[in-house]
Amino acid sequence: MKIRNILVSQPQPSDFEKSPYGEIARKFSVCFTFKQLIQIEGIPAKEFRKDRVNILDYTAIIFTSKNAVDHFFRICKELRVEVPETLKYFSISESTAYYLQKYVQFRKRKIFHSKESFSLFVELIKKHKSEKFLLPCSDVHKQDVPKMLEESKVVYKKAIIYKTLARDMSDTDITKFDMLVFFSPAGIKSLFKNYPEFKQGHTIIAALGPSVAKAIKDAGLKLDIEAPTKDAPSITSAIEQFLSRESRKK
Repeated sequence: MKIRNILVSQPQPSDFEKSPYGEIARKFSVCFTFKQLIQIEGIPAKEFRKDRVNILDYTAIIFTSKNAVDHFFRICKELRVEVPETLKYFSISESTAYYLQKYVQFRKRKIFHSKESFSLFVELIKKHKSEKFLLPCSDVHKQDVPKMLEESKVVYKKAIIYKTLARDMSDTDITKFDMLVFFSPAGIKSLFKNYPEFKQGHTIIAALGPSVAKAIKDAGLKLDIEAPTKDAPSITSAIEQFLSRESRKK
Protein backbone atom coordinates (compact mmCIF):
# COMPACT_ATOMS: atom_id res chain seq x y z
CA MET A 1 0.00 0.00 0.00
CA LYS A 2 1.06 3.59 -0.59
CA ILE A 3 1.74 5.57 2.57
CA ARG A 4 0.98 9.26 2.08
CA ASN A 5 -0.33 10.77 5.33
CA ILE A 6 1.22 10.02 8.73
CA LEU A 7 -0.11 11.20 12.09
CA VAL A 8 2.60 11.60 14.75
CA SER A 9 1.13 12.00 18.24
CA GLN A 10 3.79 14.46 19.38
CA PRO A 11 4.49 18.18 18.91
CA GLN A 12 6.20 19.09 15.64
CA PRO A 13 10.00 19.46 15.87
CA SER A 14 11.09 23.11 16.09
CA ASP A 15 13.09 22.74 12.87
CA PHE A 16 11.08 20.20 10.89
CA GLU A 17 13.13 20.51 7.69
CA LYS A 18 16.35 19.53 9.45
CA SER A 19 14.75 16.83 11.59
CA PRO A 20 14.65 13.10 10.70
CA TYR A 21 10.95 13.58 9.94
CA GLY A 22 11.80 16.23 7.35
CA GLU A 23 14.31 13.92 5.69
CA ILE A 24 11.76 11.09 5.55
CA ALA A 25 9.13 13.43 4.09
CA ARG A 26 11.48 14.47 1.26
CA LYS A 27 12.80 10.97 0.59
CA PHE A 28 9.43 9.18 0.45
CA SER A 29 7.05 12.03 -0.46
CA VAL A 30 4.94 11.58 2.66
CA CYS A 31 3.10 14.22 4.67
CA PHE A 32 3.49 14.34 8.47
CA THR A 33 0.81 15.80 10.72
CA PHE A 34 1.87 16.38 14.33
CA LYS A 35 -0.91 16.38 16.88
CA GLN A 36 -0.85 15.15 20.46
CA LEU A 37 -3.65 12.80 21.43
CA ILE A 38 -3.12 13.63 25.08
CA GLN A 39 -2.84 16.75 27.21
CA ILE A 40 -1.06 17.34 30.49
CA GLU A 41 -2.68 18.88 33.56
CA GLY A 42 -0.66 19.67 36.67
CA ILE A 43 -1.64 18.27 40.07
CA PRO A 44 -2.33 21.25 42.40
CA ALA A 45 -0.12 21.59 45.49
CA LYS A 46 -3.14 21.04 47.74
CA GLU A 47 -3.82 17.66 46.12
CA PHE A 48 -0.12 16.74 46.06
CA ARG A 49 0.14 17.25 49.83
CA LYS A 50 -2.36 14.44 50.36
CA ASP A 51 0.25 11.93 49.18
CA ARG A 52 2.55 13.02 52.02
CA VAL A 53 5.64 13.21 49.80
CA ASN A 54 8.35 15.39 51.34
CA ILE A 55 10.61 16.39 48.45
CA LEU A 56 13.48 17.33 50.78
CA ASP A 57 13.63 13.74 52.07
CA TYR A 58 15.20 12.70 48.76
CA THR A 59 18.73 13.15 47.46
CA ALA A 60 18.16 12.42 43.78
CA ILE A 61 15.41 12.90 41.20
CA ILE A 62 14.74 10.68 38.18
CA PHE A 63 13.26 12.44 35.15
CA THR A 64 11.71 10.45 32.31
CA SER A 65 10.35 13.41 30.32
CA LYS A 66 10.41 17.18 29.94
CA ASN A 67 6.87 17.28 31.34
CA ALA A 68 8.18 15.70 34.55
CA VAL A 69 10.90 18.37 34.74
CA ASP A 70 8.46 21.26 34.28
CA HIS A 71 5.93 19.98 36.79
CA PHE A 72 8.51 19.02 39.40
CA PHE A 73 9.85 22.57 39.57
CA ARG A 74 6.29 23.94 39.37
CA ILE A 75 5.20 21.92 42.39
CA CYS A 76 8.36 22.96 44.27
CA LYS A 77 7.48 26.59 43.60
CA GLU A 78 3.87 26.13 44.70
CA LEU A 79 4.98 24.37 47.89
CA ARG A 80 7.71 26.99 48.43
CA VAL A 81 10.32 24.25 48.56
CA GLU A 82 13.82 25.60 48.02
CA VAL A 83 15.58 22.98 45.93
CA PRO A 84 18.98 22.22 47.52
CA GLU A 85 22.11 22.60 45.38
CA THR A 86 23.21 19.14 46.50
CA LEU A 87 20.24 17.47 44.77
CA LYS A 88 21.25 15.11 41.96
CA TYR A 89 19.29 14.62 38.74
CA PHE A 90 19.17 11.44 36.64
CA SER A 91 17.61 11.74 33.18
CA ILE A 92 16.62 8.84 30.96
CA SER A 93 17.70 10.77 27.85
CA GLU A 94 20.29 13.35 26.88
CA SER A 95 17.64 15.81 25.63
CA THR A 96 15.82 15.72 28.98
CA ALA A 97 19.12 16.21 30.81
CA TYR A 98 19.94 19.32 28.78
CA TYR A 99 16.38 20.60 29.25
CA LEU A 100 17.16 20.79 32.97
CA GLN A 101 19.31 23.84 32.23
CA LYS A 102 16.04 25.76 32.17
CA TYR A 103 15.94 25.34 35.95
CA VAL A 104 19.40 24.39 37.25
CA GLN A 105 23.02 25.00 36.37
CA PHE A 106 24.34 22.10 34.31
CA ARG A 107 27.23 20.38 36.09
CA LYS A 108 28.60 16.90 35.44
CA ARG A 109 28.57 15.95 39.12
CA LYS A 110 24.95 17.00 39.46
CA ILE A 111 23.18 15.87 36.28
CA PHE A 112 23.54 12.33 34.96
CA HIS A 113 22.13 10.65 31.88
CA SER A 114 22.65 7.66 29.63
CA LYS A 115 23.30 8.42 25.96
CA GLU A 116 22.58 5.06 24.41
CA SER A 117 20.07 2.69 25.99
CA PHE A 118 17.76 1.91 28.88
CA SER A 119 20.10 -0.88 30.04
CA LEU A 120 22.94 1.64 30.43
CA PHE A 121 20.58 3.90 32.37
CA VAL A 122 19.91 0.98 34.71
CA GLU A 123 23.65 0.55 35.27
CA LEU A 124 23.98 4.28 35.93
CA ILE A 125 21.32 4.14 38.65
CA LYS A 126 22.93 1.07 40.22
CA LYS A 127 26.19 2.98 40.62
CA HIS A 128 24.33 5.44 42.87
CA LYS A 129 22.28 3.00 44.96
CA SER A 130 23.09 4.92 48.14
CA GLU A 131 20.85 7.78 46.97
CA LYS A 132 17.18 8.12 47.91
CA PHE A 133 15.36 8.59 44.60
CA LEU A 134 12.16 10.47 43.86
CA LEU A 135 10.39 9.65 40.58
CA PRO A 136 8.07 12.50 39.47
CA CYS A 137 5.51 11.13 37.03
CA SER A 138 1.99 11.20 35.64
CA ASP A 139 -0.99 9.29 36.98
CA VAL A 140 -0.61 7.26 33.76
CA HIS A 141 3.03 6.24 33.37
CA LYS A 142 5.25 3.56 31.91
CA GLN A 143 6.31 0.81 34.28
CA ASP A 144 9.83 0.34 32.87
CA VAL A 145 11.60 2.61 35.38
CA PRO A 146 9.65 1.59 38.53
CA LYS A 147 10.20 -2.08 37.64
CA MET A 148 13.92 -1.46 37.14
CA LEU A 149 14.22 0.36 40.48
CA GLU A 150 12.43 -2.41 42.33
CA GLU A 151 14.50 -5.17 40.71
CA SER A 152 17.68 -3.25 41.54
CA LYS A 153 16.47 -2.79 45.14
CA VAL A 154 16.88 0.96 44.90
CA VAL A 155 15.18 3.16 47.52
CA TYR A 156 12.65 5.29 45.66
CA LYS A 157 9.15 6.76 45.74
CA LYS A 158 6.82 7.82 42.97
CA ALA A 159 5.41 11.35 43.10
CA ILE A 160 2.31 11.91 40.97
CA ILE A 161 2.62 15.56 39.92
CA TYR A 162 0.55 15.72 36.72
CA LYS A 163 -2.30 13.98 34.95
CA THR A 164 -2.39 12.65 31.41
CA LEU A 165 -5.79 13.27 29.80
CA ALA A 166 -7.30 12.57 26.40
CA ARG A 167 -7.25 15.57 24.07
CA ASP A 168 -10.36 16.49 22.09
CA MET A 169 -9.72 15.31 18.51
CA SER A 170 -13.15 16.18 17.08
CA ASP A 171 -11.51 18.46 14.48
CA THR A 172 -9.39 15.62 13.07
CA ASP A 173 -10.51 12.93 10.60
CA ILE A 174 -8.49 9.92 11.73
CA THR A 175 -9.46 7.93 8.62
CA LYS A 176 -7.36 10.14 6.33
CA PHE A 177 -4.12 8.85 7.83
CA ASP A 178 -2.32 5.81 6.47
CA MET A 179 -0.06 5.55 9.52
CA LEU A 180 -0.48 6.40 13.22
CA VAL A 181 2.58 6.81 15.46
CA PHE A 182 2.16 6.42 19.24
CA PHE A 183 4.47 7.33 22.13
CA SER A 184 2.44 6.43 25.22
CA PRO A 185 -0.26 3.97 26.34
CA ALA A 186 -2.42 7.02 27.12
CA GLY A 187 -2.37 7.82 23.40
CA ILE A 188 -4.07 4.50 22.67
CA LYS A 189 -6.76 5.23 25.26
CA SER A 190 -7.29 8.66 23.73
CA LEU A 191 -7.65 7.11 20.27
CA PHE A 192 -10.59 4.98 21.36
CA LYS A 193 -12.12 7.71 23.52
CA ASN A 194 -12.15 10.07 20.55
CA TYR A 195 -12.97 7.41 17.95
CA PRO A 196 -14.88 4.60 19.73
CA GLU A 197 -15.74 2.99 16.37
CA PHE A 198 -12.13 3.01 15.16
CA LYS A 199 -11.19 0.03 12.99
CA GLN A 200 -7.57 -0.43 11.97
CA GLY A 201 -8.17 -1.93 8.54
CA HIS A 202 -5.10 -1.14 6.41
CA THR A 203 -3.83 1.60 8.76
CA ILE A 204 -0.20 1.09 9.76
CA ILE A 205 0.47 1.49 13.48
CA ALA A 206 3.87 2.35 14.97
CA ALA A 207 4.98 2.45 18.61
CA LEU A 208 7.94 3.72 20.58
CA GLY A 209 8.67 1.63 23.68
CA PRO A 210 7.56 -1.77 24.99
CA SER A 211 4.71 -0.43 27.15
CA VAL A 212 3.19 1.33 24.14
CA ALA A 213 3.59 -1.81 22.03
CA LYS A 214 1.79 -3.81 24.72
CA ALA A 215 -1.05 -1.27 24.93
CA ILE A 216 -1.54 -1.51 21.17
CA LYS A 217 -1.69 -5.30 21.22
CA ASP A 218 -3.95 -5.32 24.30
CA ALA A 219 -6.36 -3.06 22.40
CA GLY A 220 -6.63 -5.72 19.70
CA LEU A 221 -4.64 -3.73 17.15
CA LYS A 222 -1.85 -4.96 14.89
CA LEU A 223 1.57 -3.45 15.60
CA ASP A 224 3.41 -2.92 12.31
CA ILE A 225 6.40 -0.80 13.39
CA GLU A 226 8.21 -0.98 16.72
CA ALA A 227 11.17 0.88 18.21
CA PRO A 228 13.66 0.77 19.70
CA THR A 229 15.17 -2.39 18.25
CA LYS A 230 18.71 -3.46 17.46
CA ASP A 231 18.31 -2.24 13.87
CA ALA A 232 16.07 0.74 14.62
CA PRO A 233 17.08 2.63 17.78
CA SER A 234 14.60 5.46 17.12
CA ILE A 235 11.03 5.64 15.88
CA THR A 236 12.10 7.69 12.85
CA SER A 237 14.67 5.07 11.80
CA ALA A 238 12.00 2.36 12.20
CA ILE A 239 9.55 4.35 10.04
CA GLU A 240 12.22 4.96 7.40
CA GLN A 241 13.10 1.25 7.25
CA PHE A 242 9.42 0.33 6.89
CA LEU A 243 8.89 2.84 4.06
CA SER A 244 12.05 1.57 2.33
CA ARG A 245 10.74 -1.99 2.41
CA GLU A 246 7.36 -0.87 1.07
CA SER A 247 8.94 1.07 -1.77
CA ARG A 248 10.91 -2.01 -2.86
CA LYS A 249 7.67 -4.01 -3.20
CA LYS A 250 6.57 -1.94 -6.18
